[in-house]
Amino acid sequence: MGINGASGTSPSDPFSTTAAVAVVDADGLITYWSQGAQDLLGYSAAEVVRHPARALLRGRDPTAAMSRLCRSDHAGDAVVAVRHRAGHAVRLAVRVCPLLTADNRRDWLLLAAPAPPDTRPTGPAPADSAATGASPAGTASAGARAGPGSGVVTRYARRRMVSGQRQVTVAHAAPRGGRPGRAGRERARPRSFFPLHDAAGAALGICYAARNVTTPDPTRERLVLLNAAAEHIGTTLDLGRTVQELAEVAVPQLADFVAIDLLDVATTGKGLPGRSPNGPVTLRRAAHLSIRPDLPKVIAEVGEPIRYRSGSLQNRCLATGEPSREALGPGTPWLPDDPVRWTGINRFGVHTHLVLPLRARGVTMGVVTLLRWENPDPFTEDDQLLVEDLVARAAVCVDNARRYAREHEAALTLQTSLLPPNLPPHNAVEVAHRYLPADAESGVGGDWYDVIPLSGARVALVVGDVVGHGLHAAASMGRLRAAVQTLADLDQSPDELLAHVNDLVMRLSDEAEAAAEGPVAAGATCVYAIYDPIARTMVVARAGHPSPAVAHLTEPVEFPDIPAGPPLGLGGLPFESAEIPLEEGSVVALYTDGLIQAAEQDVDVGIERLCFALAHPDRPLEEICDVMVRALLADRPRDDVAFLVARTRVLSPDRVASWDVPADPSAVRVVRDDVSDRLSQWGLDELAFTTELIVSELVTNAIRHARGPIGLRLIHESTLICEVSDGGHTSPHLRRARSTDEGGRGLFLVAQLAQRWGTRYTGSGKTIWAEQPLPSDIWAKPPIHAGLDRPV
Repeated sequence: MGINGASGTSPSDPFSTTAAVAVVDADGLITYWSQGAQDLLGYSAAEVVRHPARALLRGRDPTAAMSRLCRSDHAGDAVVAVRHRAGHAVRLAVRVCPLLTADNRRDWLLLAAPAPPDTRPTGPAPADSAATGASPAGTASAGARAGPGSGVVTRYARRRMVSGQRQVTVAHAAPRGGRPGRAGRERARPRSFFPLHDAAGAALGICYAARNVTTPDPTRERLVLLNAAAEHIGTTLDLGRTVQELAEVAVPQLADFVAIDLLDVATTGKGLPGRSPNGPVTLRRAAHLSIRPDLPKVIAEVGEPIRYRSGSLQNRCLATGEPSREALGPGTPWLPDDPVRWTGINRFGVHTHLVLPLRARGVTMGVVTLLRWENPDPFTEDDQLLVEDLVARAAVCVDNARRYAREHEAALTLQTSLLPPNLPPHNAVEVAHRYLPADAESGVGGDWYDVIPLSGARVALVVGDVVGHGLHAAASMGRLRAAVQTLADLDQSPDELLAHVNDLVMRLSDEAEAAAEGPVAAGATCVYAIYDPIARTMVVARAGHPSPAVAHLTEPVEFPDIPAGPPLGLGGLPFESAEIPLEEGSVVALYTDGLIQAAEQDVDVGIERLCFALAHPDRPLEEICDVMVRALLADRPRDDVAFLVARTRVLSPDRVASWDVPADPSAVRVVRDDVSDRLSQWGLDELAFTTELIVSELVTNAIRHARGPIGLRLIHESTLICEVSDGGHTSPHLRRARSTDEGGRGLFLVAQLAQRWGTRYTGSGKTIWAEQPLPSDIWAKPPIHAGLDRPV
């Protein structure tokens, strides 16, 4: 076997299986030793790397054998004897390829495999001797030279062989070639030389056989491209990136240019309307790619709408759902009607057009357009089948991205509908908040916050946490938030409210377990606080939730001792409330445990950092929130985090008027006159008539149907609030009196005159309240007395 040969002496090539690989540098030292080499000879990489390669050769002069093995500038084969680690000799077929390094040194790549059984271990020998010797076959082929300017090296071996009167001349070469459009493909043809002898054993000539082993295999190329597409397309669920990955696979392997245009269905999820093959269609360019990055833009940019004319391949493809292949030229019927594309096709010499629908799971999402101009081969039927398979696989990834985008939008819509988008301003407090779900991709979680206006100028602050993440936790959170808002409208105390929410959670959990769906809101926690700007106090109750933090203006940050009730849904211990006095300008922070337990830090460390963030309550609340995020959430939180920061305000005493009312019907006139005088002081004379009527009805009802003590309070806030309290616990009922009734119209009149009204209960009785808009708001709203049945 000659050193310049590239094929074996048997029909089966020893290198057709996985070969051992080694690299020998110019000094003869082994610099790389593969796992295959270790398996073949038993030496580990540590035992041979940086050691002379000649030490592994068997023979009288290993140094000379190694020199002969690497004496050529071209690739070649040899059969050598190599020492196994166990001590015995191993016959190997070795293929040697020169490697030109960056510093112009020559290394050698050696591929080795067990030699065929009928091959004797020999050193390298010229190809001619194999052809004329007693060996049954010899081989030779061309090899590629590595390094800059590499190309196929063509070698010619000529030898005149005389046997009797015959003379034979032999030449062989490895031609360069390939299918047009696949520039750079090199083909090697293994060649075998067989000496011919006559009956007396005299040499007659040489039999030369060559086999092309690099002829393009369409099936193999198809599989390689599809495998590459499977690895490259769909690496993310981003729709734009996915279509760009499809374009990168198609160019330059399949086309010189590719464009992917999507319908609205790809982003909106709406079905594809029926289309006529002759009707125009408008899509949106999602991606395009060309073999020439400097290609002038003659088509729509990515993201721009693109319109295809009637009769175009794209239009027919969308209408029929079938791919189309067409040669482009002056005879193309629809091109003259599309001057922009006609100009581009002429400029670049586009000769073939292939359009396929981007369709998956019964939904057509757009079209894929491929063009060729530098590749001289037109698209063939085989090309179309390959592209169809590729686009079909890519369409599933595009549809996955489309579905993910739709589901993600739905999740964000759900979260937006469950949380207050913008907290309305309140006179009692100034608020700021943050919400950071652990599942940042979906943007939903189980934490929530709320600010709920209450009667008497008060406000409720709420922060809750449902165990878990994602849509399930968000849905449970929405049900609990709705329950808290409903119960807050009943003006219940914090401990009573949490008791009712606890009952709701237990009932929902029982229903879910009965339906084999698992608990809906098990493990939820909540803190509920009511701030009164007149009393300057906050009443707080918590259900398994961290205690609020209070930043005073002149004192350190405080964590009030609020009785810790059980988490919602567990039952057991009752809930208790605690009252906290607050000065004007104090900052109260309500938060979920994810804030102080972020990044698995110790709770004490989290509390210390929270104190640092709240240390200066006179700063803007948004700045305080930013400091809280930086100090406690340096890394992405593993749990949902929600917190609410409120700065307390107080209502000036001159905006509140109170009277003790004797349980005597004659006191109604006196109280009415006092109310009229106070409204004049506040500049609210326009409200005097309706307010006197409301006061008269509420005070009269308290005197007649309840017991003392009776009190009246007017509050001049963003609305005018009238409150009448008594010692009774009987709930008033609104009803429509019959025409023959002499009474029963009091609350009905109050409901018609007031913007809102209601009842709240205290430990000593109840309070009936009614709110009226201030005169500046009256003209922006319907008349409050528009629903009266009769004049007042």
